[in-house]
Amino acid sequence: MRAAILRAFGSPLSNEELPDPVLGTGAVIVDVAASGVLPYTAEILSAERNYLLTLPAVPGAGAVGQVREVGPDATRLTRGDWVICDPTVRARDDALTPDITLQGISARGKGGVKLQQHFRHGAFAEQMLIPTENAFALGSIEPSEASQWTALHLLLVPAGGLLAADFRPGETLLVSGATGNFGSAAVAAALGMGAARVVAPGRNQRVLADLSTRFGPRVRTVELCGDEALDRERMTAAAPGPVDVVLDILPPSAPASVTRAAAMTVREYGRVVLMGGVGMLGGDDLALPYPWIMRHNVRIFGQWMYGPDAPLRLIQLVRAGLIDLTHWHVSEFSLDHANEAVAHAAAHGGPFATTVIRPNYRAKQMSNSA
Repeated sequence: MRAAILRAFGSPLSNEELPDPVLGTGAVIVDVAASGVLPYTAEILSAERNYLLTLPAVPGAGAVGQVREVGPDATRLTRGDWVICDPTVRARDDALTPDITLQGISARGKGGVKLQQHFRHGAFAEQMLIPTENAFALGSIEPSEASQWTALHLLLVPAGGLLAADFRPGETLLVSGATGNFGSAAVAAALGMGAARVVAPGRNQRVLADLSTRFGPRVRTVELCGDEALDRERMTAAAPGPVDVVLDILPPSAPASVTRAAAMTVREYGRVVLMGGVGMLGGDDLALPYPWIMRHNVRIFGQWMYGPDAPLRLIQLVRAGLIDLTHWHVSEFSLDHANEAVAHAAAHGGPFATTVIRPNYRAKQMSNSA
């Protein structure tokens, strides 16, 4: 198979022939139709983010494709099924605290690195090997729709935070970082999950105006001024009414004061979910006041990625018409132009924009018989 390979951090991806994946028990092989390119992929490939990724490796965080082969223990998936490939791979030998690797991106700790040895290569390839439980059936789609479905990988991250906080229909959510790539996806996910209101703060007036136009009065935008106390006052006033959940999904470059101002808008007995990168590049700690947390009975969740059932839930929301994937503008590149795709994603990584690599998809008719 052809694949875009990273052989050394800081070097360009090289388009090469690799052996086809070898199927084993507990895995499936997928023909990749489309793979989304994260806006910060260039930072991963250059080692700027210092992610744990054993080289050489095929990058690429998840894909949409068709099942080519299933292992002997698969009971429902069959050859030819359209699936979304979840890049969050969990070890199977500790149900409470499983080691995790993000296929084609990074690993968490020594156990994640060990797991990465088997599920290392990501989706910038014609085929990929994934655990059976990481293939989620999409139902019938046209090959031309595969790129649009890659937006699900953006939605999955904030949806994981909302599910962790038990976000419920009719509640009010404040998204800290709402004008970013993942933050705007959080707005769409929350509305699809039944939010009564979504408060969307930010400094980018153009994006704030777009959110209002795109989603209507259920979204209340707030332009931040940089004064922590005043920003908190403005966000609280925009709700209108109690803020049930605050989801922080700001990037590593954001100061802790912005997250703190947003978090402290939550009502008594409210929930705060921390999913962003604040503090990863140094700087001040979040420093939420102990008496405020305790006396207001505030619950704070740290959430990395999402639970194993999140992809299925999102697929159901899309199929029900509650989340509209056509909000996302898609820019497509061939596998031969993977480096251009990475550069394009970095330059055009704003809200509702996705960059996609489409390998030369093998469009031949596939029988649903094994």
